Amino acid sequence: MNVSAFLDDLRMRFPNEPEYLQAVEEVVSSIADIYDRYPAFSNVNLLERLCIPDRIIAFRVSWVNDKGRVCNNMGYRVQHNNAIGPYKGGIRFHSSVNLSILKFLAFEQTFKNSLTTLAMGGAKGGSDFSPRGKSDMEIMRFCQAFVNELWRQIGPDTDVPAGDIGVGAREVGYMFGWYKKMTREFTGTFTGKGLDFGGSLIRPEATGYGNVYFLLNMLATRGIELAGKKVAISGSGNVALYTAEKLISLGAKVVSFSDSDGSIVCPDGFTEEEFREIFDLKTLYRGRIREFAEAHPERATYYNRERPWRHVACDIAMPSATQNELDGDDARALLAAGCFAVSEGANMPSTPEAIREFRKARILYAPGKAANAGGVSVSGLEMAQNSQKLKWTAEEVDSRLKEIMADIHSQCVQHGTDEDGYIDYVRGANTAAFLKVARAMMAQGVV
Repeated sequence: MNVSAFLDDLRMRFPNEPEYLQAVEEVVSSIADIYDRYPAFSNVNLLERLCIPDRIIAFRVSWVNDKGRVCNNMGYRVQHNNAIGPYKGGIRFHSSVNLSILKFLAFEQTFKNSLTTLAMGGAKGGSDFSPRGKSDMEIMRFCQAFVNELWRQIGPDTDVPAGDIGVGAREVGYMFGWYKKMTREFTGTFTGKGLDFGGSLIRPEATGYGNVYFLLNMLATRGIELAGKKVAISGSGNVALYTAEKLISLGAKVVSFSDSDGSIVCPDGFTEEEFREIFDLKTLYRGRIREFAEAHPERATYYNRERPWRHVACDIAMPSATQNELDGDDARALLAAGCFAVSEGANMPSTPEAIREFRKARILYAPGKAANAGGVSVSGLEMAQNSQKLKWTAEEVDSRLKEIMADIHSQCVQHGTDEDGYIDYVRGANTAAFLKVARAMMAQGVV
């Protein structure tokens, strides 16, 4: 396969979609050799079919704010691939949402879901609406208007949305309620629901917990203990907070958090009491991370409009905010400060240059499609519970999550181990995920 020619063709067809093109290039570059081993793939142009979404649904969302003004936003659902199961992926409400970002996320979701061992295809949706600064009633009206346009395209065996940035339990509840009203059915069409109406225990924690479980599997390949290690985290949403919670419970030292305004760094590591204060600040009061630094200037340094990576010495980095938040200079700063492992909690948080630096240094580096698959894994477990009309205990869900993350790690090791023993998790994750989807597509014909 001529990778350059393939990518050049996609760039000509989709010239204004940099995030999507970046995600495709990362995968295609690492699976080119395995693709060439199967001439039948080329005969049916499988790779191009896999890279281009099955369908894209775009629509206007009109809603009324508290002042009686009619507001308009764009809404999207990218149903990328359903070869191994119904479309599955989150909904993101953020001002930065555009088609390129959603296509990249849906593409990544297809491979991530393949790794989970569960029957889920890949999708993603969202809107350029931002819940920040909106009242509960405004958010409810927007969610209802959004689902009013989307409800015919989703369903428990068709497409099962979940939450993402800007979409938590509140937003999922509003969307599920309107979907239920429109269909007159109570089905498990959304995941991330409240526990009183079909939600799963451990779902809010799953992405963060799963990332830590994957990290533990990585460290074990080199005989490294997590306890006592300094871990830098970006973000302060669910992923970052529950990553930190699990790390602290296992004896690690969490030394940073961030949000869209800036970062805080505590070189000695936040105590459990300080972490709980940060947790409440972000989840109960919807505050800004700088408020903790202002209240505790002797414990934390605040860096306005900066990410933590160039200001922190750590053993492990776990970027958990958003895409392309960690660039080449950040990667070099982390490596110079002694970082020997990076496990991604966000989707594609490292730029291509940063990834090259990590792989060149041959540190432990886990891409998001493997390391942060815990969230969608427990979403899949929520779907299973809904289908059976059962609710599993937290211990049972957590046990299954550990098993899934261990299995994902094993797939990466199987397909990504070099002759010298170094585990290339990027190649391993992409190859394992691609082969499963490709085999399913081949078996189902050109559809």
